[in-house]
Order: sequence, then structure tokens, then C-alpha cells
Amino acid sequence: MAVTASMVKELREATGAGMMDAKKALTETGGDFEAAVDWLRTKGLAKAAKKSGRVAAEGLVAVAVNGATGVVVEVNSETDFVAKNADFQEMVGSFATLGLSVESVEELASATVLDGTVSDVLTSKIATIGENMSLRRMGKIRGNFIESYVHNSVTEGMGKIGVLVALSAENTTFGKQVAMHIAAAHPQSLSEADLNPELVEREKNVLTEQARESRKPESVVEKMIEGRMKKFMGEVTLLGQSFVINPEVTVAQAAKQAGVEITAYLRFEVGEGIEKKEEDFAAEVAKVVGN
Repeated sequence: MAVTASMVKELREATGAGMMDAKKALTETGGDFEAAVDWLRTKGLAKAAKKSGRVAAEGLVAVAVNGATGVVVEVNSETDFVAKNADFQEMVGSFATLGLSVESVEELASATVLDGTVSDVLTSKIATIGENMSLRRMGKIRGNFIESYVHNSVTEGMGKIGVLVALSAENTTFGKQVAMHIAAAHPQSLSEADLNPELVEREKNVLTEQARESRKPESVVEKMIEGRMKKFMGEVTLLGQSFVINPEVTVAQAAKQAGVEITAYLRFEVGEGIEKKEEDFAAEVAKVVGN
């Protein structure tokens, strides 16, 4: 595959690598973007393995809890102005409440709320407000005790980040602390056992190549890999992370001290995973003037 300027630009923005390094990475990996990111990481040339600043979408995340059940819903809009609209907030809140009685986002979309189905209400709201909107996703957890937390809330139960955490027993204070930790630390899974095997294998491959770049004996390399994988697990798993309330202990240790077990969690952030089309400002102005 021929390496184009746009491919190099995208890789540079995603990793912070230099232009020539980005081009070489794409050339070495046959134009495979993810493989090129890993190649740069292996060589220590990537400043970040994510597309910083490119994930963007507006709207709200809402949480609702009823006894041993918790639900979190994301509804997207084109601009942040809509998220501040009282009618939009009321609509999103009603969707979250309705989510307690269904099991999937598909069921939620066809469920009846207010004067019609959720899809009907969205269509009507689009016509009224004048912006495209979508019911993007819904998540649900159950447990003996559910605690919720909303970060950057615009009103009760909804904001930019919504978190639910399930505990084996009631502990409101600890549950709220863990939910706030999840909002800030953004773990990728509850424990090592829940991590995507492909993600683990990919990380191990990168760390292995990095260790071998040191040219140290194989026995030393193996220990380096083991230590770095342990550090990786401590960074991406909730139970392995250092507890933000007390960094001297892990979340798992803090739970033990609190006399409870963390059994599940959900974290939704508005717009995560959605790429907003970027356009050169000068080109945008020229387009408007041209019209």
C-alpha cells in the first residue's frame, strides 16, 4: 500500500511522532495504521497511542438507579448548546428512567415514553430544536448495591461522564468514592480476567519488542517484560489501579478494607469513540464567503 501524506498526517496527530518517523512506520508496516502505532511505540517514538483531541461529540449522559439496578444512557447532539436546553435534558432523563425497564438500546428506542416511542420523541425534538440527535447507547448493571456519580453535571443525574458501580453490600461513601475514581482513572476493565485478550497480547508484543531493543540477556528481558506487564495491568484494571482517595493502596485493597467487593461498573463519557470531522478554519471561512 502506498503511503500518502494524509496517512502520515493522521499518524503524527495520533502519536506525536515526527514526520519522517511516521512515514517510516507506515512504510515498515505496509500502511497498517495500528501496526504503525505499535512500531513507533516499540521504537520509543510515540508520545501517545491515541488520537488526542480528535474524539468529540456533544450531548449528555444520564444515570438512573432503582434498587439493585442501574442504567446509563448517552444521547448525542450536534452542539453543546442543546445539552444546556431544559427540554433536551428532560427528554434524556426520561430515556434513562425508561431504560430501567428494558435490556438494550434497541428495546429502549422502540419503548413508549411521553407521547410516543423514544424514536418518535427524538424525531419530534429534532424538528423542534433544529439539530440532529441520536440515542447512541445504553448500559445496565445489577448488584446488591448500586452507586452512581455524574461528572460535570448540568442537572441532577446527567452530565458529561456517568458512572455506575455495583458493590456486594451497601456502602454509600465507599461506593461514591469508587465511582469518582472510575470517572477520573478510566479503567478498561474490572480485573485482569475481564481484559480483552487481544489487547493484552498486543501490549505484551509491544513491551517484548521494547525490552529486546535493550540488547540485554534473555533472562533479564523476561523479567523486564513481566514487570512492565504487571505495571500495565495496574494501570488499566480498576481493581489493580492505585485508589485516588488513598494512592498507597489499590482499589481492590481499599474495597477489602471497606468490607465490600466491587462486582461491576459502567463508565460512559459523552462522545468517546466518535470522531468529529475536522476542517481547516481558513477553508471553512472561504466556503462560507463563497456561498
